[in-house]
Amino acid sequence: LAAIRRPAPDRVRRLVFVCHGNICRSAFAHALAREAGYNVASFGLSTSAGKPAWPAVIAVAQAKGLDLSGHRTTRFEDVAPQDGDYLLGMEVRHLRKLAANERLRDVPRGLLGSYGAFPLPHLHDPYELDPAYMDKCLTRIAGAVSRLCAEFPGARLS
Repeated sequence: LAAIRRPAPDRVRRLVFVCHGNICRSAFAHALAREAGYNVASFGLSTSAGKPAWPAVIAVAQAKGLDLSGHRTTRFEDVAPQDGDYLLGMEVRHLRKLAANERLRDVPRGLLGSYGAFPLPHLHDPYELDPAYMDKCLTRIAGAVSRLCAEFPGARLS
């Protein structure tokens, strides 16, 4: 895919998770990687600032031992790219939007799902879907975040 621009592993200093609203997938991935000790950020491509995570995501995350109650959304317009960022979208369309944005088009980017044990280019948005899919989606994200963190140790906070 032309929209993918993978970085050299030793250049990555921050993992930045991207999705549509920053209330489900990117919020969960952000919290997981932060909990693992990594320098992280997240944002939504179509959201307003300061909204909480979706209640269903908060509940499933809590059952997995992760507290998302303090999460607040960030708009992509409010993110300042940093040297060493790696943008991780959940869907190909996210990468296309990042590539089309003047501020973000030169920042390395990839698909979070490609880091899963069974790589998936599309991590479908669980918003308002069946709770069983919510759990499956967050489980897939957890596996991908674990492998992602192992591949980019330079993003670990010291």
